[in-house]
Amino acid sequence: MARSPGARRGGARLRTVALIGIDGSGKTTQAHRLAEALTAAGHPAAYHRNAGGRRWLGQLANRLGRPDAQRLVGRDGLLAVESVLRWLAIALALLSCLVTGRTAVMDRYAACQYASSRAHGGQRWERLARAGYRVFPAPRVTFLLAVDPAEAYRRIEQRGTDHESMRWLTDAATAYQALPEYDTFVVVDANGSPDDVSRRIRAHLAEWLPGDPPSSAGPPPDGPGPPSGGEGRGDPVPIQARP
Repeated sequence: MARSPGARRGGARLRTVALIGIDGSGKTTQAHRLAEALTAAGHPAAYHRNAGGRRWLGQLANRLGRPDAQRLVGRDGLLAVESVLRWLAIALALLSCLVTGRTAVMDRYAACQYASSRAHGGQRWERLARAGYRVFPAPRVTFLLAVDPAEAYRRIEQRGTDHESMRWLTDAATAYQALPEYDTFVVVDANGSPDDVSRRIRAHLAEWLPGDPPSSAGPPPDGPGPPSGGEGRGDPVPIQARP
């Protein structure tokens, strides 16, 4: 697996890493794991969940007898709330890590808002979001956790805390692939187990996470692993989320 450009330069500080992808791709699990692994390797890191309030609004909508957040506040209302809440969360996360000197491990970042706007058909909101989010620096590495929408749907239903439609998950996966930043993402196959995904992320960050993953991650699976390759910076690991 190829290293990121930052890793090849060697010795540079890892300031920000972002994990993005559709709901059910495992962003939260992997962001927590990565923050812990970096800290254990001597690079103090902090986990930051840059949510846009979509899940909370969805739960509120259900309590009020509406099927989803969009039916509660409308498309424009949902995108406005998401954009503002996520902007504030990212700003606070970056400020916190600037003060503490820790690496910011971002569970969602600006690209998530751009993809959400596209998936909702809100081109005007994407333009506004880009104007507002322009103040934030690009992460040193952005991992796009690519998962089949059907697998993402299964995971969401299994956790039982919220619900997403297959249509939304498919539209969101397509939106990520259509972003102009797509070629800068490190695309990681997130269809496998959390341990498999963690190993792929760690291998890409070998400059800061040398050696094998902790034994708690378990031994590698028998037989050949998933094929590597793909387009974009650092020859990202396959597989693309299918539309």
